[in-house]
Amino acid sequence: MKLNSPRNGGIGERWIGGPRRKNKFRRVASKLCSVQSWKSRLPITIWLPKYRLNYLIKDLIAGITVGCTSIPQGIAYSMVAGVPPQVGLYASIFPGMVYTIFGSSKDVCAGPTAILSVLIAKYVALSVDFAFFAAFMTGIIILLLGILQLGFLLDFISKPVISGFTTAAALQIGAGQLKALFRLSGSSGETFMSAIINFFKNISTIQLYDTLLGIISIILLYIFQFSKIRAPEGSSTCRVRTSRAWVYVVSARNAFVVLGASILAFALYRYDIVPFNLTGEIQGGLPYFGPPPFSTVVNNVTLGFEQMLAVFGPSGLVMPLVTILESVAIAKAFAGSKPVDGTQEMIAIGACNFLSSFASAMPATGSFTRTALNHASGVVTPAGSFFKACTVLLGVTLLSPAFFFIPRSTLAAVIIVAMISLIEVAIVKKLWKNSKAELCVWGVTILVGVFIGLEYGIAVGVACDAVRALLAAARPKLYTEHIKVGNQDVTTLSLVGTLSYACSEHVVRTLSLHGHERSVIVLDGRLLASCDFGVAENIITLISDLDVAKHRVLFWNFTPKLRKLFQDLAPSFERKFVNGPSVEPFVLGLETDRQDNNRIS
Repeated sequence: MKLNSPRNGGIGERWIGGPRRKNKFRRVASKLCSVQSWKSRLPITIWLPKYRLNYLIKDLIAGITVGCTSIPQGIAYSMVAGVPPQVGLYASIFPGMVYTIFGSSKDVCAGPTAILSVLIAKYVALSVDFAFFAAFMTGIIILLLGILQLGFLLDFISKPVISGFTTAAALQIGAGQLKALFRLSGSSGETFMSAIINFFKNISTIQLYDTLLGIISIILLYIFQFSKIRAPEGSSTCRVRTSRAWVYVVSARNAFVVLGASILAFALYRYDIVPFNLTGEIQGGLPYFGPPPFSTVVNNVTLGFEQMLAVFGPSGLVMPLVTILESVAIAKAFAGSKPVDGTQEMIAIGACNFLSSFASAMPATGSFTRTALNHASGVVTPAGSFFKACTVLLGVTLLSPAFFFIPRSTLAAVIIVAMISLIEVAIVKKLWKNSKAELCVWGVTILVGVFIGLEYGIAVGVACDAVRALLAAARPKLYTEHIKVGNQDVTTLSLVGTLSYACSEHVVRTLSLHGHERSVIVLDGRLLASCDFGVAENIITLISDLDVAKHRVLFWNFTPKLRKLFQDLAPSFERKFVNGPSVEPFVLGLETDRQDNNRIS
């Protein structure tokens, strides 16, 4: 509202109630165009000006450590996806460099993961071009979600669904490595059950030397993982330094085990002895830089862009979802008390996949094992991801001939050990004690994932979670308590949370059941956040019937907004609303009014 200003003789305007508010569009536009907003979307502009020399040393050590682990894992995940080994290495290089610019977490290491590898494997079986196309489409979708500020959508995927999906993926990937671990013939299988069936079907083709090397590799990995060199107080300087150095050795255990197996294979190869199935020749050097393939040939039939999209189909949408879920979940796990910007992670991971698809890379996201190693190595800024990428780049350009001698059974051992650590068993006990409904969701996600497919597992898990949420909305818990106030029998019905239209009949049924048992009914609104119009209307209709039957109803401690809703529907209910620390005085007041009315009559 504006009035003439008295200071200039009535000429001009003055705004009552303070400065005029900017409209919502201008506020949003101002926020998006601010320097701070743009800096938050390019985190490197925030941390790089504050960079110090001691940060450089720590980031360099962490980057080299993680890089040494990324090389064998990149080759191993290439095996899972069915792409040439160098493709997995490229997926460690270029996403790592892009994440340095856009990433919001110092710990997250972007690169290929086992879950993404197994998701693209069935498409790569048709053509390797689908690996690069998948990276492009995944990047585009995630980038679009990030630009539209849709990071909150991740909140709709519950912890049981994520845990169940991860467990199912770990089981499927681990079972899929049995073929390489024992050097079996035949197919490894597309699901956990098919992999187990194929294992027993081809068990007679087990090769002794690969099996021995694979099992020894698993044993060595666990020995490294659980071994410690303790340095109690008062230990010598040499022991303290050895203890600290051993931590880095344990962190890089994958690289050491693979290196040892490769040296053994090379030594035997020099004497023309090749007992193991080796990785073979890896095309070293830089990749082809250019647009990802938008057409490919499958069974002598050329598929265009639309046909490639049709091959992915609706189930292909699981890949972007899993990609960003992995990264955000990992970022949250290592963020501690700091908040994680889900939208920025979407932009970062989307940019990683989109840009790296122009460098012959497969889809990439945050890796839990490499992120944990990065964190344990003392990384300070996202520059650690850059140094990790440089380490892998040096490996693929200068050391690619050495990768020829890496035994496949050792790579399978690395993957199996990593997958075992992803299987969440402790969550079962927690869910059993606290939420059996969520335990069912977890179980269904796993069962569908291992028997039918991972993409169906997460879809069914989300659907079950939605049904569970709808049931909770349709049947909210209504807490009742029967008390005696003076000579009055009172039933208190506590309304909690949000009463949506889905629970309308349930609330009225519960209120009717208890309303005819006592002379006074108290609706406790202290914990009620909101109430739909239809629910309020049905409650009013029932209370009107209870009034006719000489039952008294009180609305106790309702918020002004809820009070207005009920009074708009039934103005005569105004006297039923009461506020105070205790409802007893109002109940006794009802008894006094009743006695007075009896005397008058």
